[in-house]
Amino acid sequence: MERFAFFPGCLVPARYPAMEFAIRQSLPKLGIEIVDLEGTSCCPDPIYFKSKDKMAWLSVAARNLCLAEEQGVDLFTNCSGCTATLSETWHLLHEDEKLRDRVNERLARIGKEWKGTSRIRHIATLVRDVVGYEAIRETVIRPLEGLQVSIHYGCHLLKPSRIMKVDDPNDPSMMEELVRALGAEPVRHRKWHLCCGKACTDENLPNNMMRDLLTTVRDTDAEVLCLICPTCFSQFDHGQYRIAKKFEEDFHTPPVYYFQLLAYAQGVEYTNLGFERQRFKPECLQRFSVQEPAEV
Repeated sequence: MERFAFFPGCLVPARYPAMEFAIRQSLPKLGIEIVDLEGTSCCPDPIYFKSKDKMAWLSVAARNLCLAEEQGVDLFTNCSGCTATLSETWHLLHEDEKLRDRVNERLARIGKEWKGTSRIRHIATLVRDVVGYEAIRETVIRPLEGLQVSIHYGCHLLKPSRIMKVDDPNDPSMMEELVRALGAEPVRHRKWHLCCGKACTDENLPNNMMRDLLTTVRDTDAEVLCLICPTCFSQFDHGQYRIAKKFEEDFHTPPVYYFQLLAYAQGVEYTNLGFERQRFKPECLQRFSVQEPAEV
């Protein structure tokens, strides 16, 4: 097995533990050994914290990266915001020696030094690049054949592309291929490239943004909406309920975090993946059954 440090961030363990459970169930089946890091903190947040004090933001992020360096392994995250923070920190410290020295001067107070020896991956790129689509397909024992899955990438995963280096920011294909590996059929809604609006401070702007997004998702007639960002997930679950009520429109597409979908396709029971805690429950998944291997 290949070993990678797991940086779970704040939101998933605190609010969506079923996502973490799904990850811990699915990765070992794909040949990935999870290394837990002791003492991680918030990434920290790539919007508000970064805007308030960039040096503190860099120093906290660099400290988190040091924990993976001390284990001698690369790091993966399950959150697009965490990936953005840690990737940008690595990039800035790698490119700017003076900035690196300033951050390391701070880290020296707690006996740490950022060296840049551990790289950062989003978990979706981990399974794409290290495992591969075909290997994912081979672990599926509950094929999701016929399931129509709308895709939403979110904004932090793809941009800025020179730092994230995940996929073509204008025409990505990773999520579609990951969904196809489960036997399902991905569909792209017209405004897939837009932000979910979670970070906006003006109340009307994110409401209107979400209404536009939900309208195009609904127009696809997809049965579920597949996401890879827990913040987007929140917007498309409880936020979808709020927008439907506010605008008196019928929005009802259940969101699913990709690794919940993967774990389910690998045989984990529906009742173990936290779907019952969602505002919109993907009950359509229950029509799929585990297929016994054919006798040789």
